[in-house]
Amino acid sequence: MLVVTVPLREGFNHETQEFVVLDGFELKLEHSLVTLSKWESHFKKPFLSDTEKSDEELLWYVRAMILNKKVPPELFLRMSKQNIQDINDYIADSMTATWFNEPKTSGKSREKITAELIYYWMIEFGIPVEFEHWHLNRLLTLIKVCSHKKAPPKKMSPAEAMRMREELNEQRKREMKTTG
Repeated sequence: MLVVTVPLREGFNHETQEFVVLDGFELKLEHSLVTLSKWESHFKKPFLSDTEKSDEELLWYVRAMILNKKVPPELFLRMSKQNIQDINDYIADSMTATWFNEPKTSGKSREKITAELIYYWMIEFGIPVEFEHWHLNRLLTLIKVCSHKKAPPKKMSPAEAMRMREELNEQRKREMKTTG
C-alpha cells in the first residue's frame, strides 16, 4: 500500500520563504489484481499491454487504486507532481528481491494478460485468493516462481551432455588410477 499526502491547502512561510502544506489528505492506494480487475471491467480491455493509455484511463486507474472511504472532490486537482511521481514509482516497483536470469527472447508472448488469466494462474498454482491484494508486480513474480518450480527440468544440449560424460570419465580415471 502506498500513502501519499495531497496538499489541500497551502500557505507561505515568510521566515523560510517557502510554501508549506497547511492541510493535507492522506491518500491510501493499492496497485493490485483487484484494482486491475476494476479497471478492466470498466474499460473492457487489457490494462497490462503495450497500448498507450489516455489521461482519462490513467486517472481512472488511480481512482480504482484508492482505499480511502471518503475522498475530497478537489483531491485530484490538488495533486502535486511529486504525488504523481510517487504513484508512478509505486506502480513500477517490483516489491520483491526475486529476480530471474533468463535469456532475452526475440519475440514477446502474444498472450494477452488480463485479470481473469491472473486469477486462473492463482487457482492453477494454489495461490490463496487473499493475495489479490498484494502489489501486482509481486503477485506476478510469485506466479512466475511457481511456473519455474513446476516446469520440467530443462533438457541438456548434446554438447552439454558430451562435456558432462567427458568430465565423469576423467573423474573415474583418476579414482581408478587408470588411463582408460
